[in-house]
Amino acid sequence: MGFWADVSDTFYRCFLNEDRYKLLLSGIGVTIKVSLLAVFLGMIIGFLIALCNLSKKRSLNTIGKVYTDVIRGTPSVTQLMIIYFVVFATINWSKWIIAAIAFGINSGAYVSEIIRAGILSIDRGQTEAGRSLGLTAKQTMLYIIVPQAVKNIFPAMGNEFITLIKETAIVGYVGLMDIQKAGDFIKSATYEAFMPLVGTAVIYFLLIKLLTILLGRYEKHLRRSEVR
Repeated sequence: MGFWADVSDTFYRCFLNEDRYKLLLSGIGVTIKVSLLAVFLGMIIGFLIALCNLSKKRSLNTIGKVYTDVIRGTPSVTQLMIIYFVVFATINWSKWIIAAIAFGINSGAYVSEIIRAGILSIDRGQTEAGRSLGLTAKQTMLYIIVPQAVKNIFPAMGNEFITLIKETAIVGYVGLMDIQKAGDFIKSATYEAFMPLVGTAVIYFLLIKLLTILLGRYEKHLRRSEVR
């Protein structure tokens, strides 16, 4: 009984006393907002960079490769701090928007490689079939290649989304109160390490588990037409 009484007391002091659980609830909202906007931006940037990497124009190809190499070759926390404290230092935007832009730029490099691999996985005959029907190269890409590639890249895109949610735990470096920062604040206020850390871990796990279930269902919907 003494053990469970101690656990109950620690739980109360960490989460219920002074309504500290509200910090975690607010942190969940920040994490979700940053992740969703970052994913949206990452998909747009990734698609454009993938087209650059697949382009036969040397200038576009160089832009795509340099972007991918620089972003993948530097830590995401360094990119976040450069974008927040240097690039957007004089722009009065919300912190979470700037953080989302930073993560979107970071994610775009990885998404571009996922999309590029998905496009290359489509048989060359599909492109030839589209061109033989009188479609332009752009129309063939948008209406024939990309819809087929989506099924191949969706699992990897889902993994990128999950990774992005966990990577947002570093937004505390720019003063955002996300899930991890809320846990750190509770830890500092109560001098308890175990309960706040376990609490943040459980929240991240539940968010990612829910996302995994939703992505799995949507993937099944995408592949419903396939016969195996």
